[in-house]
Amino acid sequence: MTAPPLNDRRTHRDAVHFLQAADGAALTAIQVRGAAEPTRGPVLLLHGVGMRAESFRPPAIRSIVDVLIDDGWDVWLGNWRGSIDLPPMPWALDDVARYDVPALVQYVTAQTGSSSVKIVAHCQGAAAASMAVVAGLAPEVDTVIANGVSLHPLVPGFAKMKLHLLRPLLGGGEPYVDIAWGDGPERGVPWLARTAVRLAHAECRNPSCNMASFALGAGHPALWRHENLDAATHRWLGGELGKIPLSWYAQMALSDRARQYVSVRPHTDLPRRWGRQAPATDARFVLLAGDRNRAFLPSSQRATYDYLEQHQPGRHTLTIIPGYAHADVFIGRRAYVDVFPGILNALGA
Repeated sequence: MTAPPLNDRRTHRDAVHFLQAADGAALTAIQVRGAAEPTRGPVLLLHGVGMRAESFRPPAIRSIVDVLIDDGWDVWLGNWRGSIDLPPMPWALDDVARYDVPALVQYVTAQTGSSSVKIVAHCQGAAAASMAVVAGLAPEVDTVIANGVSLHPLVPGFAKMKLHLLRPLLGGGEPYVDIAWGDGPERGVPWLARTAVRLAHAECRNPSCNMASFALGAGHPALWRHENLDAATHRWLGGELGKIPLSWYAQMALSDRARQYVSVRPHTDLPRRWGRQAPATDARFVLLAGDRNRAFLPSSQRATYDYLEQHQPGRHTLTIIPGYAHADVFIGRRAYVDVFPGILNALGA
């Protein structure tokens, strides 16, 4: 008996669903089917800041979407309000945790008839999902696989300097930091930023790669290791990164000082500081971090793991992935060998 063929981008069948968060923000959920119908429950993937749901599907490698479909899961890609596929708007993680994550989770359960959903999330999608689940706002979620950062955003020293010194300068006339500034031409602040980044980042000639290192973290590059990406993925990233609102950076500055995420909206159902009160959930957290992460230090996930262990000892796991940074955990050319089997094991546990 021959094994069924592996799925790839060519076999995907997408169904795009349009919905709204409770405060009216536009969201989309993309159900992705492969050559066969799913045999397991729904998994919702949530993207990072300045990205979109499509960022989980690089064109030339085996993606996490391919691997999940092959394993029988019903795969959903969520675009929350920070997606570059949606109209740009100012937002804070409070908004995403309170409105977007619950809306996407409830929509998936309604469409699939499942009583539970598992989440695989990256960067600020992971942070927002962790917030929503810990606050009890998404009781349908029984597993959260979070990459990079969850409740404790700890960043490198140079990223701290940019966050506290450069952010006020940029905030004078620009509502967003746009990674597409690297494409030019622009004037004023975008031109100054693009020129400075070109001088500071000579490690490659991909302007979006360089701008991403300026906008998020500290490194050459900051979000991935070049040796983990193939050439096609590196080029493709030029169209996968976009606007990040200054409102998020403002929240990040407060959270950096507190060494945990700090709420900035006046919602009485959200904690003022995340990582203090006991989790209002029995969901299991699987925390991932690349040991070379220069966007959020691996100690970020260790701090969240310690918090979870304090309240629910023995329930959660932390995996530090050698040789990986931040986004390359999902888009690395060998991630299907080095990372994805662990994700599948965690989902099936």
